[in-house]
Amino acid sequence: MTALDGTFITDGGMETELIFEHGFELPEFASFPLLDDPAGREALHAYYQPYLEIARRYGVGIILDAPTWRASRDWGEKLGYSPEALEDVNRRGVALIQQLKREAAGKPEVVVCGCVGPRGDAYRVDGAMSAADAEGYHSVQVGTLAGAGAEVISALTLTYADEAIGIARAAKSAAMPVVISFTVETDGRLPSGQSIGDAIEQVDAETAGAPEYFMINCAHPEHFAGELQPAPWLERLRGLRANASSKSHEELDESAELDPGDPDALAADYRALRERVPSLAVFGGCCGTGHRHIEAICAAVTR
Repeated sequence: MTALDGTFITDGGMETELIFEHGFELPEFASFPLLDDPAGREALHAYYQPYLEIARRYGVGIILDAPTWRASRDWGEKLGYSPEALEDVNRRGVALIQQLKREAAGKPEVVVCGCVGPRGDAYRVDGAMSAADAEGYHSVQVGTLAGAGAEVISALTLTYADEAIGIARAAKSAAMPVVISFTVETDGRLPSGQSIGDAIEQVDAETAGAPEYFMINCAHPEHFAGELQPAPWLERLRGLRANASSKSHEELDESAELDPGDPDALAADYRALRERVPSLAVFGGCCGTGHRHIEAICAAVTR
């Protein structure tokens, strides 16, 4: 996978930035409907530009997620999308990132990522599926993203291992590399109660090591740093997409204002974690982070 050859960044918290910084309403916290509106498409194109410039300036690559995190069947139905319309919008999401890659012309190197999210809530185990059911559910979107030309599938904010196993199997069936990223709570464990290490080991064991690597996202480093102790599974952890805020998921859910935290302090946390975990190579953000956070992080991990 290209993303392991050197240091790469990602964008920040797309949905929180679009809502709180750009004034968009995103029903069901979904950004993909913006692809159906000219102003929305223009806003998405503009959203990615500062991140591309950061990668260019610091000489690192960038993994850009298509705005398809919520573009799976159940969320699409809630937003009034037919299966055909949902397939089309997934394809157009990938096409947007392909356009950005063409415009970058290799400076920086851009990885076109098809983004997949959980079937349920990103903060809790909501209607848990078996691994087989998860594979069946996610295989439609994964197949569409693969057919549209995504270079990798990234599954973000997963809350339990069986859904991750299903997504990894779906990606393997589609001959696609896949990255699995888990949400953790303030105790460093998945919302299911499983430790991050046990979840990674379970996914690897039940998929024959299908994921390219694993990530942690949607949590502040102080919530999971204590879990990153020397162990064989730690070598499988290659990326971080932390929240700007150290608040719990419940507190963030109830907040009417964005908590941007302290970009410099967050960057210092990333640098400390990279020194402890040499396998870390992909650095980005989640809720509450924007290009200021990613620039601070990029500066900290590359100096």
